[in-house]
Amino acid sequence: MPDHTRAIVVMGVSGCGKTSVATALCERLGWRLIEGDAFHSGHNVRKMEAGVPLDDEDRKDWLDRLGAELAHAASSRRPVVLTCSALKRRYRDTLRRAVPHLGFVFLELSREAAAERVAHRSGHFMPASLVDSQFRDLEPPVDEARVLTVDALDPLAANVERIVAWWSAEATG
Repeated sequence: MPDHTRAIVVMGVSGCGKTSVATALCERLGWRLIEGDAFHSGHNVRKMEAGVPLDDEDRKDWLDRLGAELAHAASSRRPVVLTCSALKRRYRDTLRRAVPHLGFVFLELSREAAAERVAHRSGHFMPASLVDSQFRDLEPPVDEARVLTVDALDPLAANVERIVAWWSAEATG
């Protein structure tokens, strides 16, 4: 398999469905899943649980850990899907430095839909009160290489099919 087919990041604001899409994608393709939230420091988790948004400094070590994990996984020759908000271009560029030819799937979702989804999920440290801060930080990945934007409200199976078709075209193109 060519190097550029080794890794995809499923990105977007909290509540867009990163974990659901990435899990379904990994099940479909037999790829490895890396859940980005599992790499947050205890400090970051406590901060979010308290309703305090993360800043660039909070995210720096987290992104470095994710980049290292992604690079390690990609070097194992088993393709990988990472869930990561990757809200800013510089965050995505940090991950791109770790794994060249990295692909991104941006799950686009309105602020209202994100707030609704986050308010109704359980067992996650990210409270609905932080959705607005995610949208303040969001720099949509327009005009960036190897990015597919999909509507997060479309059916999961349809989005997985779009992603598979797009990434297959990327791998051959």
